[in-house]
Amino acid sequence: MNPLMHLYILASGSKGNAAVVEGPQGSVLVDCGVSRKRLHERADEVGCDLQKVVAILVTHEHGDHTAGLSVICNHFDGPLYATVGTATGRKHLANLPFTLIDHDATLEVAGMHVQAFPTSHDVNDPMCFRFEVRDECGDGKRVLDAIGWATDTGYVTDEAQAALRGCRILGIEANHDVRMLATGPYPAYLKARVAGSAGHLSNDQAAQVLPQLITQDTEVVVALHLSQENNRPSIAVRTLAQVIGAQATNATFTEARTPDGTLTICAGAQDRPLVLW
Repeated sequence: MNPLMHLYILASGSKGNAAVVEGPQGSVLVDCGVSRKRLHERADEVGCDLQKVVAILVTHEHGDHTAGLSVICNHFDGPLYATVGTATGRKHLANLPFTLIDHDATLEVAGMHVQAFPTSHDVNDPMCFRFEVRDECGDGKRVLDAIGWATDTGYVTDEAQAALRGCRILGIEANHDVRMLATGPYPAYLKARVAGSAGHLSNDQAAQVLPQLITQDTEVVVALHLSQENNRPSIAVRTLAQVIGAQATNATFTEARTPDGTLTICAGAQDRPLVLW
């Protein structure tokens, strides 16, 4: 696929999440769990123009995805999309000007076709997204570029698997290493929540589904929402890399690439932005 979209991961982790998908006619902000100041600092660091944002998509109501929305909405007059479950899920969201959509809605935003799909998380009707640029001339709708975004889910739903297959950039949650979670500092109830079917994908779960999602069009797989307590970028990247035969490109194993150079594995971070073209 030719790169017609760009992905700016401005924060990814349990302490705050925000990403920008830039399309041919503007950009979309996915979640805002960081302050407006932090959002702008991260965007400026990587040359992401937030003035191009024409819509905001909210995956679910947890604070690490919504904490910055109230302030952002004071400076933004575009649509703010969420499910009714998300919009009513927290008091701090009650007065925001949501445009309500279903978790399987389709949208046309910023020159992109956006397909929402349901995820499995312990909240009220969460969702994630596939972004496409399409050529709609002629008899069909040919996909020219695609980005998938799937995080905060205890397992990959059937809808998610269908939506994520064949994306040029595949963002998928790799929250925790199973052993680190089991032996780590979390109390038993929290370990059970994280590892449950409405919790977060482990490195192993993401790796298991990866062969069904990648195709010849897939160029980048980026691990998302890594736990700072129960994971490491090197562990996540290594686990994903093993199932597709990718090899480390640096000494720390924070990036890997297939021998033919066509597919790269990397990881988003809580404290530094990442740009994928």
